[in-house]
Amino acid sequence: MRQGELSWRDRGRLWMRLGIRMILVLLIVLALRYLVPPLLGLLMPFALALVVAWVLNPLVKSLQKRLGLSRGVLSLLLILLAFAVAGGILFGLGHSLVSEISSLIDNWEGIWESLQGGILTIGEELDKFLAYLPDEVETFVNESLDGLNAWLSVWVNDAMVGMGTRAKDFAFSLPSFVVALIVFIMATYFITADYPHLRFLVTDKMPGEVRDFFSRVKHTALGAFAGYVRAEVIISIGVFAILLAGFLLIRQPYSVLLAVLLAVLDFIPIIGSGTVMVPWAVIDVLTGNWVHAVGLMVVWGIVCVFRRVAEPKAVGSQTGLSPILSLVSMYVGMRLAGVLGMILGPVLCLVLINVCRTGIFDGLLGDLRLAVRDTAAILNGHPARRPPAPGEEE
Repeated sequence: MRQGELSWRDRGRLWMRLGIRMILVLLIVLALRYLVPPLLGLLMPFALALVVAWVLNPLVKSLQKRLGLSRGVLSLLLILLAFAVAGGILFGLGHSLVSEISSLIDNWEGIWESLQGGILTIGEELDKFLAYLPDEVETFVNESLDGLNAWLSVWVNDAMVGMGTRAKDFAFSLPSFVVALIVFIMATYFITADYPHLRFLVTDKMPGEVRDFFSRVKHTALGAFAGYVRAEVIISIGVFAILLAGFLLIRQPYSVLLAVLLAVLDFIPIIGSGTVMVPWAVIDVLTGNWVHAVGLMVVWGIVCVFRRVAEPKAVGSQTGLSPILSLVSMYVGMRLAGVLGMILGPVLCLVLINVCRTGIFDGLLGDLRLAVRDTAAILNGHPARRPPAPGEEE
């Protein structure tokens, strides 16, 4: 055997080490796919309570040093204040949403007739233009509009039935929700009040190397995840405020409902509120509603300027992902977890990239490269050379 070549003993260790690492990665992926979601659904109040306790812990520590009060009293006061503020905001927003949704359901027949009238108006405008084109094109466009009208009728009917079903399901699940909310509030208090002790119980039993490893991964993952999500939530709140103010100024019906839906849409990378507002303005132009179209475009323009100014400052390099990688992560997230996965896919992809940059997978990648070279060399009749040991000449 030539100096530097892999011995059969080294080769066996390489493939055994690589196999163990690949099995561990596979087990982690399977756990994230099949074990974590049901456990998270079962323990959701406690998971959310842990997140709130983690957020409140620095403030509790700071106030404890300044005021000298016990951690339990401070935790109780802060939690009551936080839930009072959040509850007031959610109650006001929820009341407005329920009122607008009820009004939407009550006035739906008139809205649907107006929508059909708009489609007919667009068709009449297109007929004037299509008169200069071949008959085949005019026939195709008219059939497409008829198909669109039929599809909208079916979709709207299914949506209204589904809305009623979801409302009934929500009413039946309301007692369970109240119980979960009470458990969440109590768990938040207990975890916040006893956070240092609970953290010590978890970290004290870990070996130093494992503790350092998890600390490094946690710092990187939480820094990427929390920083990006916090910045995007702040920006989405700003977008919601702009949309709500703009819709109120142009006297748009269902302003709160539309502002909430478009702000949620604006949270999703690549898509944004413009995917709805621009076609909406175009339809207004085709139906002759120029004033409303201009109002929509002004509101959308202000939203775009706000994001351009606020996003680089709040998010830094934004997602740090290329458009194609964002699109892939959104599609994979949508396939795995629906709309929530579509929103969180790019964020989790960003977290994974940042975790990889810590060097956690360097050993696995090094073994993979060496295994590929060794396999190729064996197939060519020249076994791969092992990397030189420290102090050993090539």
